[in-house]
This record gives sequence, C-alpha cells and structure tokens, in this order.
Amino acid sequence: MGSPEWFVGVDWGNETHQVCMVDPEGKEVAQRSFRHGGGGLAEMVAWLRERCADVSRVGVAIEVPHGPVVDTLLDAGCQVFSINPKQLDRFRDRHTVAGAKDDRRDAFVLGNSLRTDVGLFRHLEPSEPVIVRLRELSRLHMSLTDDFWRKANQLREQLVRYFPALLELSPAADEPWLWALLEAAPTPAQAKRLSSKRLAALLKSHRIRRISGDDLRAVLAQPAVINAAGVTDAAAEHVLLTLPTLRQARDQLRECDRRLGKIVDELAADQQGHRDVSVLLSLPGLGKTLTAAVVTEAEGPLSRRDYRMFRSLAGIAPVTRATGKRSKQHAPVTMRRACNHRLRNAVHHWAQGAVLFDAAAKAHYAELRGRGHGHARALRGVADRLLRITFAMLRDQTDYLSQLPAAA
Repeated sequence: MGSPEWFVGVDWGNETHQVCMVDPEGKEVAQRSFRHGGGGLAEMVAWLRERCADVSRVGVAIEVPHGPVVDTLLDAGCQVFSINPKQLDRFRDRHTVAGAKDDRRDAFVLGNSLRTDVGLFRHLEPSEPVIVRLRELSRLHMSLTDDFWRKANQLREQLVRYFPALLELSPAADEPWLWALLEAAPTPAQAKRLSSKRLAALLKSHRIRRISGDDLRAVLAQPAVINAAGVTDAAAEHVLLTLPTLRQARDQLRECDRRLGKIVDELAADQQGHRDVSVLLSLPGLGKTLTAAVVTEAEGPLSRRDYRMFRSLAGIAPVTRATGKRSKQHAPVTMRRACNHRLRNAVHHWAQGAVLFDAAAKAHYAELRGRGHGHARALRGVADRLLRITFAMLRDQTDYLSQLPAAA
C-alpha cells in the first residue's frame, strides 16, 4: 500500500463526526457531518468512495486509535492514522492564533496536517480477533482489579473505624475468611461470643493455617474501640452491605483472570503464529496477566521490533529539557508522562517482579539505588535493561536465560 493521495480529517464525537477531505495541494474539497451509528458510518464510507473510487489511496487522520469509526474505515480499506490531541492542538495554531476552535476547522486541520506531516502520525492496522479479545479482557482485568481494591479499602476503612483488631490478622481486609467472620458477627460484641471451636471451623473451611481458632479468639477478646452511640451498629450495617459487592468483585476478577490466562496459554502454544508470547512468558516477573497487557497495548512496536517506540510508549524513555543556557549535558532529565498508562503500569510491575525473582535484575536495581536513584527511577532502569534483552530475544526468537550477567 503506497502513500495516500487524498487526505481526510475526522473530528469524531459521541453523536456526530465532522469529516473534511483535502486534496494533495491542501485545498478543501468537501466537508460533511455524519451521525454516529451503523447507518451514519456506512454513509461516510459511501461518501468517501464517491470522491475516490479507490479508498486505499485515502489517508484518514483521527485523534483516537480505536473505536467503531476507526474499525469502519479500516474495514473499508482506508489508510488510517491517529495523533495525540495535544499534537493536534499545536497543528491548530498554524491556522489560527486566536484560540478559536470548532469541529469544521479541526477536521480540516487533521486532514491538512496528515498531508504535510504524515511522519508524526501513527499508522493504524487492524488487529487479529484473538488480540482484540485479549486486549478487552486485559483492560477489563485492570478495571476489575481497581474495583476490587476500592471496595476492599472501603471495608478496611470501616474496620479501622470500629473493629481495628481484625486488621491485625488481615491488614488489607481482602480475605474471604474475614468476610465470612464479619457476616457471622459484624460487631465486636457479637464476635466475642463466638467459641474457639466455631472459629477454628471457619478458618478450616477457608483453608487458613497460619491462624488457629484460639489465636483468633484472643484477638476478638481485645477491648473494643469506644464510639458514640449508634456508630458501631451503623458501621456494621455498612460492612454487611459492602461484603456482597466485594465478593462479587472478587468472583468477576477470578473469572476474568481465568479467561485471560486461557487465551495466553493458547497463544503461547501457537509456536508458528504467536511465538513472541512464549518468549515473553520466559522473562522473569512477566506472568500471564502482564504478558497480555504488554502484547495488546504495544502490539505495533513488538511486531515491528521497535525498541525506541516501545520505551517511549511505556514511559521508560526520559524527557530532556535542553533550552536556553542549559546545555544538553546539564539539562534536567525528567520522567516521561505522555505515554500509554496501562503499558506503563504493566512494565512497572514487570520490573518489580524481576527484581524479586531474577539475580541480574536485582543486582542492577541495587546498583541504581546505590547511585542515588529513587525506587521508581531504579525500576525504570531495570525495565529499560529488560526491554533491551527482550527485543534481542524477540529478534532471535530465544527464551530468557536466568544466568545472563547483569548489564554493565
């Protein structure tokens, strides 16, 4: 597929999409608004075909890299390019310095900027259906994880308020045995009436061995926190209403984790089409959940073996501010904030796991901390080392060897 000969800007919206077509000389050819929906998007494709029979020669610029508009255009055969809204804001300043903004101008700016600066746009390509599904599950897993811990923290907050003794045994309030205990005895007074035998049976049903019934009984026998009249009953009622949603969040997270793991296993078993997945799984600290995030959020850089793009997308590449009297050697270096935050979180946890389970990563982390780097900065250094190794492994299609020496 060659370079586009016609350039289209799409200023997308929830209800309507403004579309502008620009010729190779930068002149506006046509502009129209289309309603969001199957009919409106089909009408948009037909409108493009009326003006250019071969839509593969049409380059379309849009701010979002995914969604029904992007999928429709890719399915029609158009070349689709995305750009960060912040970059579009700078392109807009080419045409007006008054700060004016409207959908028609933005659509024109998108199309014209694609004509003049196509190298600054990200060329989008359709993903395999299995990758699309895995991406959706991976993002859902992140969302469900946040939901679970949000509800667990709500429970913990109430226990701090009226029943802090339980947090000695379950500091995060995230264990099912604790929830069952609270359902049986939501207040300290009720909990004190439970026998050691019943407590031991509850712990046994949840396979808890680190705590005995007598130990739990001793904790529950501690003096209760003194609260104003009605506070304890109100907090206990809050807890009882929170527990079903917390248990549901845990069950949803476990089911999502099961489905995600099954897809990753299937991809890892496909040594012909998805050999990269098995290579990634061999790396320390990179389990199935994180592998799914890396594979789906950085699909393009991985397939192109683009190490520089990956480290920028993941926020690993630092930002240097060399301006005025600050030479490049003495310019401050700061963390990159413009990145894919899902990928950044995945790479952060990847590096954290590697430091725990891999001797070379642990030694590199210690070296960086010895230079005065903070924890997060040192983890980014470990992640950068892991990325260099990862892309060499992907290039050679070899698995990770834990005895590799630490980077110099």
